[in-house]
Amino acid sequence: MDLPIYHLDLLNNRMLIAIIAILHVVINHGMAVGGIPLVSYLEHKGQKTGDPSWDRLAQRILMVFFIVTTTVGALTGVGIWFSTSLVNPYAIGSLIRVFFWGWFTEWIVFVTEVALILAYYLTWKTWVGPRKRAHLRLGVGLSLASWGTMAIIVSILGFMMDPGAWLTDKTFLSGVLNPIYLPQLAFRTPLAMIMAGAFSLPIVHLSTERGSTERARVVRAVSKWMLLWTPACVIGGSWYASVVPEAMQGNLPVALLTQALSQWSTVALWVLAVACVLIAAIAAWGFTRPQSLRPWALILPALLSVALIASFERVREFVRKPYAIANYMYANGIRKDDYPLLQRDGLLTHATYTSVREITDDNEVEAGREVFKIACTRCHTADGVNGMRTLLVDMYGDEQPWDAGAIDAYVGSMHAARPFMPPFPGSPKEQAALAAYLVTLQQHRDVIEGAQSAGVTAAPGRKRLGLDSAQVQDAG
Repeated sequence: MDLPIYHLDLLNNRMLIAIIAILHVVINHGMAVGGIPLVSYLEHKGQKTGDPSWDRLAQRILMVFFIVTTTVGALTGVGIWFSTSLVNPYAIGSLIRVFFWGWFTEWIVFVTEVALILAYYLTWKTWVGPRKRAHLRLGVGLSLASWGTMAIIVSILGFMMDPGAWLTDKTFLSGVLNPIYLPQLAFRTPLAMIMAGAFSLPIVHLSTERGSTERARVVRAVSKWMLLWTPACVIGGSWYASVVPEAMQGNLPVALLTQALSQWSTVALWVLAVACVLIAAIAAWGFTRPQSLRPWALILPALLSVALIASFERVREFVRKPYAIANYMYANGIRKDDYPLLQRDGLLTHATYTSVREITDDNEVEAGREVFKIACTRCHTADGVNGMRTLLVDMYGDEQPWDAGAIDAYVGSMHAARPFMPPFPGSPKEQAALAAYLVTLQQHRDVIEGAQSAGVTAAPGRKRLGLDSAQVQDAG
């Protein structure tokens, strides 16, 4: 509550992060972590057989991966930092404090990866003959660097789901070696390799003639690559699923779809399972009868891979709720240990940027709006994606006036009713004010502007600060 609130009332803050993060993971896993080892494997086959067609296709696949990873992949990587820092600076700040040296190491590995992929791509046509072995070693080094960046970041993702012993001893090593880390790494590594094969097949389709011997050989090699990694992916996925905390597993039905569609979660699981089987079946088809593989079969695994990884990331992010960092910080950016203080004194008492300090009969709705901005806008909007108006219409209908008392009671018990919702962090008076504000949404479609567009309103007694102002004014 010490920082201004960034908010997108139409798109929703979580949606912003989801779009950027999923796009980045798709590119990182399929084209870097898994893609570079696959290209190195194909290059090795060309060097071993002396057939230049292997080398040509490997270079074509690398060109696509190189362009995408160094443009969209790099931009979305930076975009994750920007979006998470804007939406939940307290969570990202806590993670930086715990994993400072981990992120420092990851940055060094990432810079090394960038240098190596530039060298690997730009020397492809010049390091030939006696220098080909050196180029292959360069590919191996790049593969390790690409995997290394993921290996470090996965420890942080695991920490957010289960900090493990860190909650008691607060050591860096305990944070890194959290209970989720190795199982998740064991799953993501083969998953990335399979995705690389799936993304390579459409490139092979566009780069070779249908029915040609060249296409058949490369399709068989890529399909074999995918099949070899499949058992490891199944084992790693099973291990990963077994260590997810039980409370988080209870969120799975909603995480797979939505609260309204949670009764269809079993169907959704079957659809995802069928998608996995289809990818494996097409890989088996490509390995056994590559010349008969239809064009749609060369493209479908890539599309299914994107859908599966997007679903996986959605589930992984949602099941962690009500926490941003399990048992440490709630999704609203408030630490679990700070709840008793805030529920006693109130959120507005300790908020730096608010237009209301004391709640009165005259400012109750305005105070409720301020409470909503502080406690709810990390996940909700007023009338956009995951908007409160739509949710309240679903709960209470729109024919009769909403009852502020009923909404107040629900807010007080929402964590018990829906465990993925954090408990309300404010005082009883603020809870009543929030209910009073939410009632107004039935007749008034409010649009909450974030600090990025509305400017910053400091606590009473200070002047309003405009973000476009050249001079910061402080009248306090």
